[in-house]
Amino acid sequence: MTTEFQLRLLPEQAASEQAIADYLSLEKGFDRGSISHIRVLKRSIDARQRTIFVNLAVRVYQNEMPTDEPFLRVDYPDVSERPQAIVVGAGPGGLFAALKLIELGFRPVVLERGKNVRERKKDLALITKTQQIDPESNYCFGEGGAGAYSDGKLYTRSKKRGSVEKILNVFCQHGASTNILSDAHPHIGTDKLPQVIEAMRNTILRCGGEVHFQTKMTRLIIDSASRKVVGVEAVSQEKEQQFRGPVILATGHSARDVYRYLAEARIEMEAKGIAVGVRLEHPAQLIDQIQYHRREGRGDYLPAAEYSFVQQVEGRGVYSFCMCPGGFVIPAATDKQQIVVNGMSPANRGTQWSNSGMVVEIRTEDIDSLLKNDDFSSPKDDFSSQNNDFSTQTDDFSTKNIENSLKMMAFQEQLERDCWQQGNRKQTAPAQRMADFVHGKLSFDLPKCSYAPGLVSSPLHFWLPPFIAHRLQEGFRIFGKKSRGFLTNEAVLIGVETRTSSPVRILRSPETLQHVSIEGLFPCGEGAGYAGGIVSAGIDGERCAEMCAEYLSLR
Repeated sequence: MTTEFQLRLLPEQAASEQAIADYLSLEKGFDRGSISHIRVLKRSIDARQRTIFVNLAVRVYQNEMPTDEPFLRVDYPDVSERPQAIVVGAGPGGLFAALKLIELGFRPVVLERGKNVRERKKDLALITKTQQIDPESNYCFGEGGAGAYSDGKLYTRSKKRGSVEKILNVFCQHGASTNILSDAHPHIGTDKLPQVIEAMRNTILRCGGEVHFQTKMTRLIIDSASRKVVGVEAVSQEKEQQFRGPVILATGHSARDVYRYLAEARIEMEAKGIAVGVRLEHPAQLIDQIQYHRREGRGDYLPAAEYSFVQQVEGRGVYSFCMCPGGFVIPAATDKQQIVVNGMSPANRGTQWSNSGMVVEIRTEDIDSLLKNDDFSSPKDDFSSQNNDFSTQTDDFSTKNIENSLKMMAFQEQLERDCWQQGNRKQTAPAQRMADFVHGKLSFDLPKCSYAPGLVSSPLHFWLPPFIAHRLQEGFRIFGKKSRGFLTNEAVLIGVETRTSSPVRILRSPETLQHVSIEGLFPCGEGAGYAGGIVSAGIDGERCAEMCAEYLSLR
């Protein structure tokens, strides 16, 4: 016999299956001995009041055990003899596109410029030791994409474009904890996600697909007569190769060389709005105390606390992004002369720090205004001169196209270069205590921090573009009023957070998801400007695979 209940419990009552069974026996009159299993269907925490509750939807099994798995499995057939499609990029968009192609009976050939997820980890460790970035193997490039070693958060608001549940079920089928099916804000953890990614790759190989690491796409192969993409050229260990088939392009939001190539090849793109700012880190205990409204913080039965802030300041959004309770701040640059920061959390969210991006919305029209008013200048460099350098690098690529399609990318690059110069031209990141930043004061010392390459005190309020700095200062004042204790010099701002989303949108047809002017090219995921996170990228990967499969079927 099974019965479902909606329960509202104290944290200690919801801490385990045994505790829930004890509650049901006491409050609902169940025979304790008859409860053989409890499956949690949904779980969320209500910390709005002094008394904290855990809301649960549970299925109670009496005198029987479940005969089904808590997730739905997908059947992946052998596709070794089927027509193939090329998937460029092994991030969530590319991996889910490849798995969906297999599900639909087509053979994926996955090309990844970086290393496999295990080898990649070694290069991440070297960033702290050597203060150097490997441009092909880092926190953004490699198997699993930017999410593999920067948290694995699965919460998304993108629920209209496809099935979030399907994506979560596929993760569970490949080894993720089934807790992600029930938690309100599901999270795999950066220490667990690599094994899941490896299992997804093994499914692709077992079914007859291919996965090529350290294989970098150099150009699309376009049939001049039909104006169709028929494959890609790639280089692997200095050896050039060709791979034939329609192309799902899922290269991620940091593949700037791909954007430059597409612009030179006259593949239609447009600049899109982004958000940039800093990474803000507090002691986790302080965030727990603030969010749970009690001196003891999370105590023994609650997870590390999360927060979310959003505020309009002078016509632009200022908000928290990618909040990582009990996590670390990490170096996420992809090339030399850059500092970029991001955040991650292990599965247990057990570190002594909690961090979040704190960013300001920037629209495409803002860049023209910033240049016109000379509002984006710094003691170290100038955006307009960088724009000129950039146009020189791209040979016959017109200034107009640079300004129209790649101007947001150039804006990101300039901020990252300024940050690198402020950080002593190493991966030591410029930082400032939070209250000092708001009051325009230099921090003479800095608190202990999770950012392993190290910090250097820097006046972020001075060298960040005023468009960003002034809005962050006002946003922090407002957030401090909403949550007493949040605005504090115990917290530190670390520069800069720029890779919140792609600065470019590769134009595609809403009906076919193919590029607007070329058949056989399916721009996909976060790098193409159509997703924002692991789950939404996975959803978009599946959609692109469906359209690619339909295209293959009609050929």
